Amino acid sequence: MASPHARTPLAEQVDELLADGGPLPIVAAGDPVLRRPAEPFDGQLEPALLTRFVQALRLTMHAAPGVGLAAPQVGVGLRIAVVEDPAPVPEEVREARGRVPLPFRVLVNPSYEAVGTGRAAFYEGCLSVPGWQAVVARHAEVRLRALDERGRAVDEVLSGWPARIVQHETDHLEGTLYLDRAEPRSLSSNDAMANRWNQPTPGRAARALGFELP
Repeated sequence: MASPHARTPLAEQVDELLADGGPLPIVAAGDPVLRRPAEPFDGQLEPALLTRFVQALRLTMHAAPGVGLAAPQVGVGLRIAVVEDPAPVPEEVREARGRVPLPFRVLVNPSYEAVGTGRAAFYEGCLSVPGWQAVVARHAEVRLRALDERGRAVDEVLSGWPARIVQHETDHLEGTLYLDRAEPRSLSSNDAMANRWNQPTPGRAARALGFELP
């Protein structure tokens, strides 16, 4: 645990990042911070600064808009992420993707493991890879372990879209982008998604673009 009297380089970085207020700049693919495993959180930010940082992450996630944001996406190499999804989608999308509301939560030092062998493949995007989406096959159900912002243990099983969000954001903390797990032939611009592949599942895209689904 860092000394409460010491200012860590990460604390100085976060303090400077928060100085301007408002949403934080989101780092785009190509920046090395997105490709390095983040440092486990161990008190590098004192509680008041951690609270401000979490608030800024949430504000930035909402403004983007997105359903998750990891600290490396704003240039901070700490194992912290925020997630939240009100899931404002049509019922057919909710049923096909298991996209149910995910209340706001902070994930500190998260990890996940598969529950069962089920896999689900859907289009995903990323705030750090703007303008593009691709199909990613992920575990259909995972067990999430983490701490919250107050240091309380989180241990729960998630399925459907909440499980996908947690996997995506935790991957960021390992230096992994969704494109590393994606089906290359599925890569589509946002325009193509809007005009061609906006169905609840990627089955039509798979047939037309020539890739397989699990």
